[in-house]
Amino acid sequence: MAFRLGIPDRLAGAPLPRRLAWLTGARLLFLTVLLGLVGVFYLRGHFRFDSFTIRVALVTLAVAFALGGVYAAVLRSGQHLAFLADAQLVLDQLTWTAIVYLSGGASSGATSFYGLSCLVGAILTGLRGAGIAAFSGGLCYAALVGALQMGLLASPPDQPAALYVVSSSELTYYLAVNLLVMVVVMLLAGYLAERLRMTGGQLVEAEERAEQAERMAALGRLAAGLAHEIRNPLGSIAGSIQLLRTGSGLSDEDRQLCGIVEREAARLNDLVTDMMDLSRPRKAVFSTVDAAAVVREVVELTRRSGRGVSDVEVVCTAPEHVPVRADSAQLRQLIWNLVRNAVQASIAGDSVFVTLVVDDTGRVELGVKDEGIGIDEPAKARLFDAFFTTRSQGTGVGLAVVKSIADEHGFVIEVDSEEGHGATFRVAMGQLVEQDAAESAEPAASDLGDRAEPDADPATESEPI
Repeated sequence: MAFRLGIPDRLAGAPLPRRLAWLTGARLLFLTVLLGLVGVFYLRGHFRFDSFTIRVALVTLAVAFALGGVYAAVLRSGQHLAFLADAQLVLDQLTWTAIVYLSGGASSGATSFYGLSCLVGAILTGLRGAGIAAFSGGLCYAALVGALQMGLLASPPDQPAALYVVSSSELTYYLAVNLLVMVVVMLLAGYLAERLRMTGGQLVEAEERAEQAERMAALGRLAAGLAHEIRNPLGSIAGSIQLLRTGSGLSDEDRQLCGIVEREAARLNDLVTDMMDLSRPRKAVFSTVDAAAVVREVVELTRRSGRGVSDVEVVCTAPEHVPVRADSAQLRQLIWNLVRNAVQASIAGDSVFVTLVVDDTGRVELGVKDEGIGIDEPAKARLFDAFFTTRSQGTGVGLAVVKSIADEHGFVIEVDSEEGHGATFRVAMGQLVEQDAAESAEPAASDLGDRAEPDADPATESEPI
């Protein structure tokens, strides 16, 4: 087990079965080396084959080899691996105790094996494994030394008796030093193992962010092509359908088909726009913006669009003026996406509540609440991830745009939801600012006008989560 010093970096991030497999092989190799040393001592005549030390050493090694076979069988089954790791540590400490007994007792140099097992425990299961190895090793060593000192265990008859005779002060010294070494190795190895585990997790997160950035770059190139190749034909289709609907010879069925074409064209336009917003965000230009005016404008637009006209009521509560520091167009986009998401998460007869409040300290908070089916915990954790959606026809872009804008502005988003009880999105927008008359929130129809026509059905617009 002590042989593991050379490969901790390679195994630190490996799964437990893989680490156990490496350590089982390393243990067998180390035991083979010990068996070779026993053979060398025998061949050189230091001990006879029938001597006590040789017999005990061979029995100890035979048991260790047999346990190695048991470890391999349990590992192959894939069951109880955590227990197997703990058992290996304890049984290894017992093996080292037998070697310590044969090589001098309290003063044996083989006590260093105890510390090496602490390192192996840290590699296997972190601080917990190092603690199990240190505790079991300290207990075995103290029990061996105590038994020898009290005469409960005789020293090996073929070893020099002087090696096992120690004074009380020497015994205290050996116990203190070896136990202290085990504790220090346990803490240091456990700490390093935990740090390495955390670093490995951060590396995985960094790789995921790099992959997402690469996807965003590819999406940006795709979105630019889509904007050029699709938007112009869509504009022609939408204009032609609007002209066609003004004709007097159309039947009700023809008008219905025209409406379908119009809604699907709007849906494609929304998808292209959302992708461009996400993949190639515009740099925010901050000014003093009346957030209350923006909220009312967005809510009014929602009321004139799709289900906001028919089966979902949008209720707005906001003060007269709420000046904040923001990019006017991006703030409209954030509010529009949240309100649109809430409307699309609702069913017929539900209401969506949009609130803008200012507390006693001047902090501004936007709230968008729906009465839909809610969000479960797994989905809540990935709510703002790009391309994550719970809808079969969704793309998972709208809320990702919201998160991008919020991060750019330093806003903090919180989501309260229970499955089956709707969801509430809260956006902390910072402090009120002094409003400059020259900087006011102007309607930006160009930002949202292409996204929602009065007859459009948001069920076919950019998708909610």
